[in-house]
Amino acid sequence: MMIKLSPIRLLIARPAAIGRTVRPTRYVPMSNGPSRFYTTAYEEASEDPAAAADATATVVADQRDIKNLMHSATWLDALTERERQLKDGKTLDSYSYVNPKTTAVTEKTRSESFSYLILPFKDDQWLCDSYINAFGRLRAGQLFQDLDALAGRIAYKHCAPAEPVNVTASVDRILMLKKVDEIQNYNFVLAGSVTWTGRSSMEISVKGYAFTESIPEKIVELELPSENVFLAANFTFVARNPLTHKSFAINTLLPVNEQEWLDYRRAESFNAKKKLAAKNKSIIEPTDEENRLVHDMWKASKTVQPSVNSSVQFMKDTTFTSTLFMQPQYRNRHSYMIFGGYLLRNAFELAYLTAAAFTSAGPRFVSLDSTTFKAPVPVGSVLSMTASVCYTEHLGEDTGFESPFNLPPTNKLSSKPDSFLLEAGTLVQVKVDTTIKALDSPESKESGCFIYSFFVPHSSYSDAEEHCSLVIPQTYSEMMSYLEGRRRALDTANYVKSILGSGKGL
Repeated sequence: MMIKLSPIRLLIARPAAIGRTVRPTRYVPMSNGPSRFYTTAYEEASEDPAAAADATATVVADQRDIKNLMHSATWLDALTERERQLKDGKTLDSYSYVNPKTTAVTEKTRSESFSYLILPFKDDQWLCDSYINAFGRLRAGQLFQDLDALAGRIAYKHCAPAEPVNVTASVDRILMLKKVDEIQNYNFVLAGSVTWTGRSSMEISVKGYAFTESIPEKIVELELPSENVFLAANFTFVARNPLTHKSFAINTLLPVNEQEWLDYRRAESFNAKKKLAAKNKSIIEPTDEENRLVHDMWKASKTVQPSVNSSVQFMKDTTFTSTLFMQPQYRNRHSYMIFGGYLLRNAFELAYLTAAAFTSAGPRFVSLDSTTFKAPVPVGSVLSMTASVCYTEHLGEDTGFESPFNLPPTNKLSSKPDSFLLEAGTLVQVKVDTTIKALDSPESKESGCFIYSFFVPHSSYSDAEEHCSLVIPQTYSEMMSYLEGRRRALDTANYVKSILGSGKGL
């Protein structure tokens, strides 16, 4: 059945926010202001202020529910209020969320936080045009913004009726399970819910579903077909009290069936592992196999000449940088900090550029292996990003390329027709480190680290020769980055096996 427009609301597309002119598919006058153009991107209707999307640079997450304009603010309003609070010696974390309303904790089920977004690319060519990259495939960075905004809405629905300041602590993984290159042939549904809670933190799982036909009229979590899943994402959010600036106890999650309990235990184990790793911040010493690899890398750094072999580059020569001034148009719902999805998009696009320049081809996004937000990015600050290739591995029997590293790949080729790793090619891991600096301060501090993996099949090249790209670290620090990259690649490969079944790859 086709989607009915009556139970859903249309979303604003602000050309200034997304850096392009959006051709309208529908014209709707707003009674409380100038007329706006709307696109036919959809999300579930809600009168809950927690459902208001982050104020952002994305087609979908840019909507402010007209009924809830009292819960949003212009930048001038927020700026004036912050300056007034500073004069009184107070720090304001949020303009809209200044009262937690209640500190009572109750139990909630997954269904109570379930939320979704609909991206009807097949039905709306101009919405599709906003999510296409230069090669005619999905522009993944645009999707990241929607994923983070949706995760934020899920977090607030779970915490309701309380309204703490919820922030993205980390994006634990975004994994593409199958190719959906020609997005003009699909209608997407992004859907998710809270899958685990701690005292003041929660894990949110979101899945992407691709439909070649019409989207079901009613979106129910248990009824969404698993065979349509093309993406899986996990976020960790933490809640803070807007008045005391300390952690805020949130509603506990009550799993109600076997699958929910399995997801809960998996998330619980993963978060325990993260806490243990955070306590032991020292670099894990290399194993015997890794020590042999370090020796191989050292020999390669002395003998291989990148100028002779164009497929080989030293790690230091793969670096790209970008500097951005953080404007208020990309602030989150709390007004004073930048929306995490906007940071994800910009870090991704720098990583994509780095991988493309390194391989001389258009890479395909495979996974976001790890992202940690170490410090929020304030509006008005300067964000500096540095990206470099930190790990590569080659898949396929007859690559025609002899690597100086005696190292088997962590991944394996797949026989699935919609798989990324269907043919020989190169897996490229790119690390993006970010720092922030206030204009009135000479000091910079770390903001976050984003690690993306891309795949470049040999068929990306026009000639008949096999192409493999190899990065070679030269310093011990670079070699440790390479080892950490290999460990992440192995972790991702094991994660894929756990959700797709033993022996199956991407």
